[in-house]
Amino acid sequence: MPNDKNDAVQITGCDLHYHRERPAFDRNPSTIESKTPRPVSVNGKRMPVIDMHAHCQLSNVWPMVQGREELGGENPYEGQLKKTENIEVRLKQMDQMGTDLEVLSIGTEQHFPWAEYELAQDIAKLQNETLTEVCSVHPDRFVPLGVVSLQHPQLAVAQLENSVKNLGHRGCMIRGNVMGQELSDAKFFPFWAKAEELDVVVFIHPRVPKTGNARLQGRGFLSNMIGNPLETAMALAHLIYEGTLDRFPGIKIVAAHGGGYLPSYIGRFDHGHNSRDRGGRGLEKKKPSEYIRNLYFDTLVYGTQNLAHLIEEVGISQLMLGTDHDFGMTNRNAVAHLFSVEGLSEADIESILNGTAKRLFKIDHI
Repeated sequence: MPNDKNDAVQITGCDLHYHRERPAFDRNPSTIESKTPRPVSVNGKRMPVIDMHAHCQLSNVWPMVQGREELGGENPYEGQLKKTENIEVRLKQMDQMGTDLEVLSIGTEQHFPWAEYELAQDIAKLQNETLTEVCSVHPDRFVPLGVVSLQHPQLAVAQLENSVKNLGHRGCMIRGNVMGQELSDAKFFPFWAKAEELDVVVFIHPRVPKTGNARLQGRGFLSNMIGNPLETAMALAHLIYEGTLDRFPGIKIVAAHGGGYLPSYIGRFDHGHNSRDRGGRGLEKKKPSEYIRNLYFDTLVYGTQNLAHLIEEVGISQLMLGTDHDFGMTNRNAVAHLFSVEGLSEADIESILNGTAKRLFKIDHI
């Protein structure tokens, strides 16, 4: 079994493009080989691996937003991309990492919450249709998770319904807030109601700008290291304390990066819930720890002990493997980290590698 202290890797980059009639995605794949190449087996039993946290970037979207505000103004990867490959490079990387299938979502740098209605509608239409096209080339290796323009809630409702019913998407990915508005805001109730009605996944993934918060500036990429997990924790906390999870008990939320800081400090939230006189209680009907055992999380916490603690807090049934492929933060040894957690049964491992993801994303061909 691998040891955390020996798991450090250095990642180098190149472009990844899929070309049919138009470029579809480009990423920064690593040349590092995983310790657990495909196929993965446990006690001689073949274990398909589903990576539910994997991203792409759609090259054909950038012309629509060039010259616009926030990150839409220019490709944030311009100048960093060193060579061009095809989709076979991504498949090779997946094989090296032990991944049989990716639930593929569009990276949050290509979510544009500032876009006005018509532009947002056009962008998401192109994104969702292109994503379906990409995944259809290798349907045994990819299933799509779409985008919605949540700044326009009724548009988001229509987009989600169309992408699920007509494009084969298994749900959508959203940021942890919408231009500062919390996901618990009443304006988003129609979206949550539609996600509950369709019985599909909503994957909450943070996006913290590199500028705007002085304390997250400086060395260490703190907007990512601290900002991202904090953003996810805040989003989930609002959904709990504002009563959103009680209002829509059937929604299937998956929280990125192991739910950020929330599961690791859930005892403090429970203590606040039990301390009425300290103002620690909101509209929630039960302890926060009870809510997180009904949410879902990826395993992307990067360390064996971190993962063991997450399992203890949320339960085996709420976890799915995630790698963040293919970004600089990709964990190419996610399978090895899972195998290194002590006390897991074969059934536990199978649940995390594919069982819960099959059920949640309605995957029946692996």
